[in-house]
Amino acid sequence: MSRRRVVVTGLGAVSPFGVGVLPLWEGLKAGRSGIRPISLFDAKDFPVRFAGEVPDFDPLAFFEKKEARHYDRVTQFALVCAEEARRDADLDLDAVDRARVGVVVGSGIGGLDTTEKQVLTLHQKGVRRVSPFLVPMMMINAPGGQVAIKLGLQGPNFCVASACASANHALGVSMHMIRHGQADIVFAGGSEAALTPVGLAGFCAARALSKRNDDPQRASRPFDANRDGFVFGEGAGLLVLEEREHALARGARIYCEFSGFGNTDDAFHITAPHEEGEGASRAMRAALEDAGLAPEQIDYVNAHGTSTKLNDPLETKAIKRVFGEHAGKLAVSSTKSMTGHLLGASGGIEAVALSKSIADGLAPPTINYETPDPECDLDYVPNEARAMDIGAALSNTFGFGGHNACLVFQKHA
Repeated sequence: MSRRRVVVTGLGAVSPFGVGVLPLWEGLKAGRSGIRPISLFDAKDFPVRFAGEVPDFDPLAFFEKKEARHYDRVTQFALVCAEEARRDADLDLDAVDRARVGVVVGSGIGGLDTTEKQVLTLHQKGVRRVSPFLVPMMMINAPGGQVAIKLGLQGPNFCVASACASANHALGVSMHMIRHGQADIVFAGGSEAALTPVGLAGFCAARALSKRNDDPQRASRPFDANRDGFVFGEGAGLLVLEEREHALARGARIYCEFSGFGNTDDAFHITAPHEEGEGASRAMRAALEDAGLAPEQIDYVNAHGTSTKLNDPLETKAIKRVFGEHAGKLAVSSTKSMTGHLLGASGGIEAVALSKSIADGLAPPTINYETPDPECDLDYVPNEARAMDIGAALSNTFGFGGHNACLVFQKHA
């Protein structure tokens, strides 16, 4: 059987720019920061008091009150994204075989808000006051399961949890399922809502976050010499992936083709990347090989680009190892400079942005790039978006545990 091709036909996003793909893409194009002081809880006693928080998210705008109470915030984000992606794909689910439509939603942490609140309930009010909805709300697979229930999707459905590589892993395995005939359509991506007191405290204790409380919009500065940590974010990004002939038969609009997936592990350290970027470079090479492309055919890289002292020079080194002389001709940017780091959802949001980049011919910038770092010497599309023809692009995500997951998207033809 010839290898089935996979295309992107629908996009959905919840981000620090708000609900929807439009505010996300407009924010990225304009080079705006979505970082702001935390309002979800009182953070005055925390060493970090800002984040990429989804602004003014009202569950009652999307769900009945009783229904909303039974979804953790991470699931609410996923459900809102899935419906936007379905509408964007102009997908009539009554006209397709629902048993051939799957859902794979990655998350690094899952329903932390519910877990945290119910632990407090247990200790303050006793075992009898713990909610019977605790388990189905905290489960890391709840977002994907609830999307399937809401939309009536009966195909393959599971969760991928690989820290900050979760969404890229979810997208990659979904693409392979379609390619090998296990599904015709998959809703795939990631959702994360770990911006809670415990979540923030944990990353503060790990000394992973920027502490620019006096200037939060300039805190995320990937590849800049004065970076001091990543900015915690939340949100979700889901894509409708579809077998190409299936999409063409129903007259779907196609953003781009999804052609390559590579994943490896550093086998080095639970939180630090490999000192030579070895696992990251192997994942990029594997994605290129899967797509059948030579390194010279890639025009743009949406970098992991976390704004940490360790990641940015090692990712630069890994890109150089893979692309050789062509590395100097690549446009490389980190949209985390504007959204912050959405953990397990980051690859989902970045795949949405990459799909728009290819379709619209525009590379988003790396904002807050002011002082070059000698160890980071590529073209990072500094501060302003760049109009350019993007024939093929790579998206990198790397996660705690040494997980590396890289995707190749290209112009559909």
